[in-house]
Amino acid sequence: MYEYIATTAEPSFFAHHWNVLVEFRHVLWQGVLETLYMTFMSVTLAYAIGLPLGVLLVCLNKGGLFPNRTAYGILGFVVNTFRSIPFIILLLFLFPFTRFIVGTTIGSTAAIVPLVIASAPFISRMVEAALNEIDKGVIDAAKSMGATNFQIVRKVMLPESIPSLVRGFSIVTITIISFSAMAGAVAAGGLGHIAISYGQMRFRQDVLLITIVIIVLIVTIIQFVFNRIAAKIDKRII
Repeated sequence: MYEYIATTAEPSFFAHHWNVLVEFRHVLWQGVLETLYMTFMSVTLAYAIGLPLGVLLVCLNKGGLFPNRTAYGILGFVVNTFRSIPFIILLLFLFPFTRFIVGTTIGSTAAIVPLVIASAPFISRMVEAALNEIDKGVIDAAKSMGATNFQIVRKVMLPESIPSLVRGFSIVTITIISFSAMAGAVAAGGLGHIAISYGQMRFRQDVLLITIVIIVLIVTIIQFVFNRIAAKIDKRII
């Protein structure tokens, strides 16, 4: 006689991860909201700084609206310096400044400070590159009609560069998402914090995998949306 041994079948890969997703749904949803909050607040503030800086770089450069080699060199050096600092090091270095601004160094709001400072220089160079793509003949035509420098920037340069700026917007947004994930290492909240606290620290590779999938989905959606917007408004695309 063979002895009957009752066994419980292991759930499949997808069934197991679906169960984990259901188990951690509240934590993951909170992480998604925190990540989106950090990302879009940081993008908004970083553009408020980086866009004028990029315009200023173009105007100060040789051939710009009001070229100044010394001022361009100083501003370019500052921008390049902050761009070259790895984000995690900049994040730690800015702890005193972050505490001064928001009163703490942990949480999603505190992470916005280093995210903005890290992203603004990147945005300024991206804006500079977009504006440099504009046909110089368009700017010369505006000058010949008596337009002021401010009018040229507002009514010619920025409108002409909108498709490139929109595509750059998606790149910046995705970059900030990756930065926010790194900020999770110092309790900044978001999906990065969940991946470290619930995944890495507890040896839960399933939780870690789910957070990665969610981040990839967010990035894919953002990339798709902004590429479609840029394609619709780009007059150069037939």
